[in-house]
Amino acid sequence: MANTKSAEKAARQAIKHRAANVALRSRLRTSIRKATEATASGNGDTARAAVKDAQPIIDSMASKGLIHRNKAARHKSRLAAKARAAAGK
Repeated sequence: MANTKSAEKAARQAIKHRAANVALRSRLRTSIRKATEATASGNGDTARAAVKDAQPIIDSMASKGLIHRNKAARHKSRLAAKARAAAGK
């Protein structure tokens, strides 16, 4: 239990921040999964569209500090490579 007023407030804020982060992380994972599934389908147009939709979400999560910028770059790079491969099929 918190001993000071500021610690009580920090605990309340932590609960709100945790809930927001859970929702944002879920949104990120969903966008990555949709892009991965679209690239696996082999249709180049849908793959490119899904990757294009996922990239701003990945960037947004990196700017919010939810994921590291290198992790964001890695996800975007891998998704783009998969989309290129799907388009080439």
